[in-house]
Amino acid sequence: MSQSRLKSCIPLPIDHKMLVSVIEKAKDWALMHGVGMRDKKHFNKDVIQIAPFVLLPSPFPRTEFNRAVELQPILNELMHKVAHDDEFLEKTLQNALQVDEFTANLFDIWVKVREEGITQSLSFGLFRSDYLMQRDGNRIKQVEFNTIASSFGALTSHLPAMSRYILRQLGHGDLIKNMPENRALSGLCTGITDAYDLFGVPSAVVLFVVEEVSYNICDQRFHEFEISEKRPDIMIYRKTLNEIYEETRLNEKKQLILEDRPVAVVYYRSGYEPAQYPTTKEWDARLRVEKSSAIKCPSIHYQLAGTKKVQQALAAPGVLEKFMGAGATTGRVRDIFAGLYSLDFDENGERAVDMALADAERFVLKPQREGGGNNVYGADIRDALLRMRHSRERAAYILMERILPPLVAGYVVRPGAAVPPPITDLVSELGIFGVIIGTKDKIYCNKQVGHMLRTKLADANEGGVAAGLGALDSPYLLDM
Repeated sequence: MSQSRLKSCIPLPIDHKMLVSVIEKAKDWALMHGVGMRDKKHFNKDVIQIAPFVLLPSPFPRTEFNRAVELQPILNELMHKVAHDDEFLEKTLQNALQVDEFTANLFDIWVKVREEGITQSLSFGLFRSDYLMQRDGNRIKQVEFNTIASSFGALTSHLPAMSRYILRQLGHGDLIKNMPENRALSGLCTGITDAYDLFGVPSAVVLFVVEEVSYNICDQRFHEFEISEKRPDIMIYRKTLNEIYEETRLNEKKQLILEDRPVAVVYYRSGYEPAQYPTTKEWDARLRVEKSSAIKCPSIHYQLAGTKKVQQALAAPGVLEKFMGAGATTGRVRDIFAGLYSLDFDENGERAVDMALADAERFVLKPQREGGGNNVYGADIRDALLRMRHSRERAAYILMERILPPLVAGYVVRPGAAVPPPITDLVSELGIFGVIIGTKDKIYCNKQVGHMLRTKLADANEGGVAAGLGALDSPYLLDM
């Protein structure tokens, strides 16, 4: 399966002496502007190193970038409707719940809260829809829709300024006009403050749910700094799920009380994978938060709506029409879907298994997981499907058509790596951030707020920056 190629924004290779000099400048710029992360191998809270980044902005078709931006509010509303359709979620997830303990635990919390009576009718989403370009015409295809802990809005807000600096240092300042502004950080933070204001209790606080150890600390802290600067009246706390279990309570109004103050907004930067719930305390804490009057980002049904099984179900004939009606907008959304197939134990599931066994390279096998590093590729798909062909475990996965984006040559700068790095073939994934706040019947806020570009080596299957596989990037828009 051959891949097309896009030209780098400037001719390569860059002169060796110039390249070494500009990389040193770029690394210092990154460190001094917070484009950094903590070192996973040698963790030290007092030390920040550069986050991996691509030296030059990567080419991306302007029409496709604009299409992704324009679709984001439409997708926000679609996922909002899906999350509030109890019957659809239950039917879609029923087979996965039997074999996926993590999703089943989330679903159990959702059921308990509904049975007890939902205290907070407002849901709040900081979403990100991710895309790769498909080789046929370089049209965008959706990789996934993230409804929890959608990261890198803060760091990638700094990337355009960094790329502009680098291009000027290389004598190509005339190219800056082709780089879109990115205000993801301010847009996401405004979503948090808007939700806070809707809660309507001046003494309330905002709670960030974080991991025991936060490696992606700059991306998280910039949200706090931005809110503190714009809204000094809002106090922000960072707590793990275990600390929430130990330090919070529900009062008679079902307010979540932390240090004698009600919590207005709970923003999850953790809680999206099984390892983040090592004991029953973490699950009890999640249930307590969900029962409370705090506005959750995301609410439990938003998180369930973001599962891969729901993504696959939305691509089935007639399902989009159920939520969006028949029309041009529905067609525009359907056009971004790659081939998505259920692996349930029915005729369609058996057909999908046969397709994957016949030509595994055409597909990706995806479980109900967030955070990167969980997908299965190539020959491993055959092994996985042969192992679980007659096991209910396979219902916890979906099969997705593999997207083959165009290649572009470039330099990836990593902490501790040799300078200069070699020219390598890269592929880029575009993420568009969205904010939505609303009840089942009324939407108060729905907008697109920014973007990120994450780039990886062309021969790498996964591309998560936090997982050490990808690099931060910025788009250079092409008129094609």
